[in-house]
Amino acid sequence: MYRPARVPSTSRFLNPFVVCFIVVAVVVILAVTIGLLIHFLAFDQKSYFYHGDVHILNVQYGDQLNSPATQEYKNLSNRIEALLTKTFKESNLRNQFVRARVVKLRQTDSGVIADIVMKFKFSRNFNGASMKSRIESILSQMLTNSGTLEINPSTEIKPSCGARPDLITLSEERIIGGTKAEEGDWPWQVSLRLNNVHHCGGVLISNTWILTAAHCFRSHSDPRQWTATFGISTRFPKQRIKIRTIRAHNNYVFATHENDIAAVQLDRSIEFTKNIHRVCLPDATQNIVPGSTAYVTGWGSKRYMGNTVPDLEQARVNIISNEACNAPYMYNGAITPGMICAGVPEGGVDACQGDSGGPLVQEDSRRLWFLVGIVSWGYQCGLPDKPGVYTRVTSYRDWIARQTGI
Repeated sequence: MYRPARVPSTSRFLNPFVVCFIVVAVVVILAVTIGLLIHFLAFDQKSYFYHGDVHILNVQYGDQLNSPATQEYKNLSNRIEALLTKTFKESNLRNQFVRARVVKLRQTDSGVIADIVMKFKFSRNFNGASMKSRIESILSQMLTNSGTLEINPSTEIKPSCGARPDLITLSEERIIGGTKAEEGDWPWQVSLRLNNVHHCGGVLISNTWILTAAHCFRSHSDPRQWTATFGISTRFPKQRIKIRTIRAHNNYVFATHENDIAAVQLDRSIEFTKNIHRVCLPDATQNIVPGSTAYVTGWGSKRYMGNTVPDLEQARVNIISNEACNAPYMYNGAITPGMICAGVPEGGVDACQGDSGGPLVQEDSRRLWFLVGIVSWGYQCGLPDKPGVYTRVTSYRDWIARQTGI
């Protein structure tokens, strides 16, 4: 019987490997296409900031509106921001509107003027003049409906105290156990340099005054030896200004760390920018809640007895009650009413050498940042049950006012 050679089959079905390749290729193409669409539609956008002022006709200006820390200031600002948010969320710009903020309340003969800034997200090819016109049209309609406000555009508004430039909250990222800060994250942070070398941190509270720790000047109190620099890098600062006056607390006690606070006056006024401006000061009665989140920043070493770092670090800590911090296994009664503790129970996140005098800050409900503490002391750095100890700013509001007029 003959066995002819086998003729290859002409099956109607493709090779399984070919089919698999085609399916994978199609999936990849679809994924790339969808990714590009998402990028251009959702991410390829540009921020647009609208500045203006709101004239509130049915509110009289009073002393209680002088400070962002007062409840009256917060209530009025919240009302204005809520009205602006509601108006734009119900408008044809609802998808572009991000948020509104009152940056300052000012006195006028016929009520109160609120400087406002609103953030929008538009595609990169948007027409700025057209968007401005649309925004102002919506604002005009709001006035017609409310009857109690007057809104005027403004070309520029200086940042308010405690405002970060992007109008969004800090990321969960975060000194020991910290992360690097971005430019403008902490615009009030100051490096105090002794003979041009970073020695202590500081915090800007006005265009001429800085708060820091008194112990920074224990051995070097001549203002001519000191300069202040601004920006996140100590190697490449954005601005550098000489120091005119150093006013350490007269009752500072080195042995017990009591009254560890000093006011430093710049030789000239610094011009505020979105990346350099002051923090808000709290009222003397402001409540600092145990367990609440705070942030400490500085160029201090990342380990005990280590070297300082050139780029600003940030760390998230929790406020600890004085009662808990005075426990025998913590500081055994060394914490006085003028101090405040902050850290994490397991350690590993803390201020360290080189962070002295720097800020401990908290964010309020309006996303403004308030100075609650000044880096003062602690047992080594980052140890469990040995949190950082800070000068409690609310305890020294009268002293700050007497020294600086703020």
